[in-house]
Amino acid sequence: MRHAVKGRKLKRTAEHKKALLINLATALFKHKKIKTTVAKAKEARTFVEKLITKAKRGDISARRFVARFIKDRDAFKELFNEIVVKIGDRPGGYTRVVKLGHRRGDGADLAILELVDYNEGVAKEQKIKKTPVAQTEEEAQEERSENVDKTKASATEESQVSEEASQKTEPQSETTDDTVKKES
Repeated sequence: MRHAVKGRKLKRTAEHKKALLINLATALFKHKKIKTTVAKAKEARTFVEKLITKAKRGDISARRFVARFIKDRDAFKELFNEIVVKIGDRPGGYTRVVKLGHRRGDGADLAILELVDYNEGVAKEQKIKKTPVAQTEEEAQEERSENVDKTKASATEESQVSEEASQKTEPQSETTDDTVKKES
């Protein structure tokens, strides 16, 4: 039994797991957002947050410690020059795991691991979908009145169409009444 053993095995040897976490961290620093399984994302989150906390110190020993794991120079420079600067004084919680659902092929639970301060794309999409905050009361009232006018216009059109349909059906009923009267 694995009493009080922290972390996930991820069905890998220690070396393979270390390489996986290093690759996930490098990809996260490069792209700011990665798509992986939930278990890998949660395990990578702890690894990445420890690296970012070390990188916030910024001294030479912190750089050497992070360089032991992050071999890609672009990702390394991005971590120290952009990510740490943008994070600023945030006391932890640098990453977010967003669950996506199940993978189609094998049913594995998928998630997105992203840096918290770098989700402008998601924020922009949400702002586009929502009504603008800077909208004045007069503009909102005008939109409401336009919507009311449109609904009234569509209601009158529907009533006209229904009246025309009823007028077309009424003469047919009169002819059937006439034929019934003639027969009797």
